[in-house]
Amino acid sequence: MHVTEMITWIYVSDLDRSRVLYEQGLGFKLLIDQGDCLLLSNSSGSYLGLCCRPPPRTTAGLLLCFIDQDVVGRTDRLIALGATLEQPTSHNPKYGITHAFLRDPDGHRIEVQSFDDPSWNSRD
Repeated sequence: MHVTEMITWIYVSDLDRSRVLYEQGLGFKLLIDQGDCLLLSNSSGSYLGLCCRPPPRTTAGLLLCFIDQDVVGRTDRLIALGATLEQPTSHNPKYGITHAFLRDPDGHRIEVQSFDDPSWNSRD
């Protein structure tokens, strides 16, 4: 037996603000409202949980990576919704990606990335 799905849960200080960022900025939709926690999903089967709790003192080691062919456009949209730019869009030839790094309002690190190889996730 194998794992069938995965949810990434993060703690946020303002549930409404974070919901707007992840819904409007990344296209997630509300799946379940549990009051102090929200479960969001997107059309490709990714799940993101937001819980209104004090964020940890450090988010070192946590990286939320979102794949989008329009890295610049998605990064600009996230900045307009309250994320802060940490590293502007650049190409990384070692990994064959274009990416940018941001922080959400609670300090969670976000990477917006596109792969040079459009079949990066093929399972041939």
